[in-house]
Amino acid sequence: MFDAPLKGPAAPAPPLLIADGPVLIFGGNYSNLQATIALLDAANRHFIPPERMVCTGDIIAYGADPQACVDLIRTHNIATVMGNCEEQLAADAPDCGCGFTPGSACDVLAANWFSHARRHLDDNAKNWMRTLPRRIDLLIGDHRLAIVHGAPSQINRFIFASDPDALFADEIADTLCNGVIAGHCGLGFTRFIGTQIWHNAGAIGLPANDGTPRGWYSVLTPQRNGFCLSTHPLRYDHHAAAAAMRRAGLPNDYADALETGIWPNLDILPLPERAATAQPQTAQTLHLPASIPPPAARPAEIARIPLDQLETLWFNTGTLCNLACTGCYIESSPRNDRLAYLAHAEFTRIIDEARATQPALREIGFTGGEPFMNPSIIEMLSAALAHGYRSLVLTNAMRPLQRHLPALQRLHDAHGPRLALRVSLDHYTQTGHETLRGAQSWSPALAGLTTLFNAGFAPSIAARFDPAHESEAATRAGFADLFAAQSWPINADDPTHLVLFPEMSTPNPVQSVSAAAWAALAPRGADAMCRTSRMVVQRKGAAQASLVACTLLPYTPRFELGTTLAAATRPVTLDHPHCARFCVFGASSCMNAR
Repeated sequence: MFDAPLKGPAAPAPPLLIADGPVLIFGGNYSNLQATIALLDAANRHFIPPERMVCTGDIIAYGADPQACVDLIRTHNIATVMGNCEEQLAADAPDCGCGFTPGSACDVLAANWFSHARRHLDDNAKNWMRTLPRRIDLLIGDHRLAIVHGAPSQINRFIFASDPDALFADEIADTLCNGVIAGHCGLGFTRFIGTQIWHNAGAIGLPANDGTPRGWYSVLTPQRNGFCLSTHPLRYDHHAAAAAMRRAGLPNDYADALETGIWPNLDILPLPERAATAQPQTAQTLHLPASIPPPAARPAEIARIPLDQLETLWFNTGTLCNLACTGCYIESSPRNDRLAYLAHAEFTRIIDEARATQPALREIGFTGGEPFMNPSIIEMLSAALAHGYRSLVLTNAMRPLQRHLPALQRLHDAHGPRLALRVSLDHYTQTGHETLRGAQSWSPALAGLTTLFNAGFAPSIAARFDPAHESEAATRAGFADLFAAQSWPINADDPTHLVLFPEMSTPNPVQSVSAAAWAALAPRGADAMCRTSRMVVQRKGAAQASLVACTLLPYTPRFELGTTLAAATRPVTLDHPHCARFCVFGASSCMNAR
């Protein structure tokens, strides 16, 4: 039995609940009445009475029936931890308190459903929310577990399965318990840190982004010196819940998610969780004490992408560069000549084949290395423009480009905006830029950009972006200040003017993109460069240039596609970390330019 009162103001110490039988843990009702009713029915099937049920919070969120869901929880006197939604609604706050990036898809959608919840909750419900504890301790089988919403340290902290061990260890240590049970992030998982456990029971009111309409809950059964933890899918009338949302005038995005099993957007998810999109979760049974991780999921089928049509053809002009940048995508430097200077004759051979066989081709890209170090760059660029192709050159705008400025000016005068330049400026501060580009690279880059603007060009700018250290909004705001100070006519909020590329060097990178994730996300805008582009490279010592799948994978043998465009049309598997990090889940493309 639970031995602590669950009503009234929270005591300084968390209420202690003592399990004398199986305990059902759930959270994330999200105003989904149909799921909440189904959860109570499931508890009956487990022979678990309401007094042995615990909610991890966020009874209220996306769905149509906030008042009815609160009434059910209160009527059954189910122990409930305060979630950030309960906290914000009780305070009559203006938003849900999730901390979404202002203007992001999550932020915009949250404003709608939170307003609906505020209008449809009575004062009694809000007063009850105000009394909820932020933590409840569960004593089960000689284990003491702290039940919280987001994390012991912060009610709205998103913690995911892919987070580092140290984060879990620090959070658990602060509780003085054997482990933590949490909610908030919407995805169920279990992590073992030594003999300690962190468990998230998932959410019942929204699918787990796994391509099924099911919610999830957990049952903890006391055993001698420990307990058994089992996870369970919750099936309910998700069509009725979605219809209720649409009748209430709520955004279709979350109503659709109830039926498709795929979240409206993946903004809050780390890369490994994004990569698990549309991979159905499976029920698990674990026994504590234990120090082994849950069984690994079976490897998913890897996405295989055909070339729909060739729209962009890249030419790597050679990997030699005047700079040696930290984290260069293809290791360009003053000494790396693994990709030799592309000869004009090989450029002509490939272009002639493209003109004869690729009617959809509209864009030619030149990358490196530093393209303006290639002796034939102006000749190749002139030919691409003369054939009517829009042509983009990726450059650092330093001395190699400056030597060709008169010739570029003539091409600009003749072809106008079909000649596009994109300049790498990795950060809006000198320190941030030179951390990647090297000492004394900042001033020449600024000078080169100013020269281009003064000459009438309209270059776009490419920068690196790491959301783990700075939000996209903050990054764009920093660049906006720089552009204003330099009097450059660039709109930092326009992704074709300021192109932000993800950091590729991340711990525990995702190795591939599953076929299920691609099938679910491609119709909603996820893309891969290999669907519409190829890159030409000249390997050192090779008689002919060859083609590879994309600009980021010049050295991996399985992405070598032959020496002709005809051979290079075969499908490509998305089984490299760059496929996930850059394209599919990073939403980046080397061709984003004005």
